Amino acid sequence: MFHSKKDTVYVVLAGIFTTNAIVAELIGGKLIDVGSAVMSIGILPWPIVFVTTDLINEYFGEKGVRKLSFITAGLIAYTFFILYFAMQIPSTGISSVTSEQFNAVFGQSQLIIVGSIIAFLASQLIDVTIFHFVKRRTGNKMIWLRSTGSTVISQFFDSFIVLGIAFWLPGIMDTKTYIISGLTGYTVKLVIAVGMTPFIYLGHYLIQKYIAKDGQ
Repeated sequence: MFHSKKDTVYVVLAGIFTTNAIVAELIGGKLIDVGSAVMSIGILPWPIVFVTTDLINEYFGEKGVRKLSFITAGLIAYTFFILYFAMQIPSTGISSVTSEQFNAVFGQSQLIIVGSIIAFLASQLIDVTIFHFVKRRTGNKMIWLRSTGSTVISQFFDSFIVLGIAFWLPGIMDTKTYIISGLTGYTVKLVIAVGMTPFIYLGHYLIQKYIAKDGQ
């Protein structure tokens, strides 16, 4: 099934990437206070998405990331599709989770779902474009620049797209709250992206060591 160790690496990275992206969407409906702003708890799995995106970019190129991004977006839509039908079926009387509780957690509005998918795709496509733009000019040097730089720019758009579609357009957030919340979320992602840089280098080291045994 797998012709090389590099094939195995792609499947493992793709699985980690997709799992964390879907988990982020599932828990994203919970908002938390960060100072005077609000932020989605869905940010928690994104550091792993940052790392896997950059590693897939590095070893499998633009096509590898683009294809996986579209597949993941389809799986996110599929997840919400299944959840929609699950919410239509009432829970039994002995269930520890009532229908109301289940629906309150997973019953995100259509605008949140649409905003999440659009923001995800947009940020991923921006990330891969910037990553390879920098790589073409730096070669195999300055891994930190293409990895962190692409994340810093792409996540700016991600932060504002999802909030704009899900909360600002329908009037749930006013413009001031939207801007403050977007900047807060982006700042947190920026700090995380910079802090995750050593893990990018660790990932490179482990992958190189693994695939070197296969003569790749």
